[in-house]
Amino acid sequence: MIERIQVYVLDIPTIRPHQLSVATMKAQTLVLVKLTCADGFVGWGEATTIGGLKYGDESPESIAINIERHLGPLLIGMNPRHIRQCMRKLQQSARGNRFAKCALETAMMDAQAQRLGVPLHELLGGAQTDALPVAWTLASGDTDTDLAEAKAMLAAKRHNIFKLKIGVHEVKRDVAHVLAIKSALGEQASVRVDVNQAWDEPTANYAISRLVEGGIDLIEQPLPISNVAGMARLTRRFSVPMMADEALMGPHDALRFCNQAAAYVFSIKIAQNGGLSQARLVADLADLYGVSLYGGTMLEGPIGTIASAHLFSTFDALQFGTELFGPLLLSDSILRTPLRYEDFCLHLPTGKGLGLDLDLEKIESMSRKPLN
Repeated sequence: MIERIQVYVLDIPTIRPHQLSVATMKAQTLVLVKLTCADGFVGWGEATTIGGLKYGDESPESIAINIERHLGPLLIGMNPRHIRQCMRKLQQSARGNRFAKCALETAMMDAQAQRLGVPLHELLGGAQTDALPVAWTLASGDTDTDLAEAKAMLAAKRHNIFKLKIGVHEVKRDVAHVLAIKSALGEQASVRVDVNQAWDEPTANYAISRLVEGGIDLIEQPLPISNVAGMARLTRRFSVPMMADEALMGPHDALRFCNQAAAYVFSIKIAQNGGLSQARLVADLADLYGVSLYGGTMLEGPIGTIASAHLFSTFDALQFGTELFGPLLLSDSILRTPLRYEDFCLHLPTGKGLGLDLDLEKIESMSRKPLN
């Protein structure tokens, strides 16, 4: 049975400011869950948000408190092998809380995979690849800085897919910024943009027409999440793929986008979709409707990143790669053995469960005290 659930909140500075349309991040807050079972197995999960409450409706503090006081106690005494039953109890007892539920499901799956002596991806259908292409997000806000960063990543063979965060500045300035970087990189790299809902539809029409001419490969969530019809119009109008991100908060949203043909690509995020199982359903819906897939990130630390990688490795196709670079943005690590990023890919660990070598003493020492 599940004996104990502990929550750790860690604030880790980023290696540089990370500018989104909704916020500029100088640190990331990881919410980690440690689930201890009566048979001695311990599973870990993560619920990490991005950009504060301007991005979503859960904060690190709300996640931690809700797991400690509400969701976690519901699972104490339950059979950790019966993950679906445990998640059903959470769904019936608490609305929303997708990030918190994801952390708990990941921890249960980690423990169960260890119990069975297999990598976590075996619980999700089995890996079809052991290496996932990884994009790097250029988000300093300065053209010369972003370009230098991109060239350094190419030289190190760490990333050859780049996503630019735009939407903070006036649209003509943002378009000029993106096109200057694409022009300088040429065919060495794929260049995409993420607008984080910052445009209205006329602005999107103006900007995308110019970005298409400049060779940009993908446009992520240009419109607010409520404007599904507008996303459908942009998808029909432009040859460059539109990708849904913030608008996908689980299978019901995915089905609405599929039915309205409102995106050509889905960004799959395990926390945003409410857990590994729900994210798997979103990916299956996309496959049924001919929608392409991209492995998204909430800029998680290594636990959430590798949980995502285990799921993404099971997909039949990941046409637009992944964005699992979150740990590389952090100035410190909670691992004793680092993740393997090389040859433009993140390589999947081979151990049992998540397969991570966590530094437990460091997690304890870095955690906020008191939590609340």
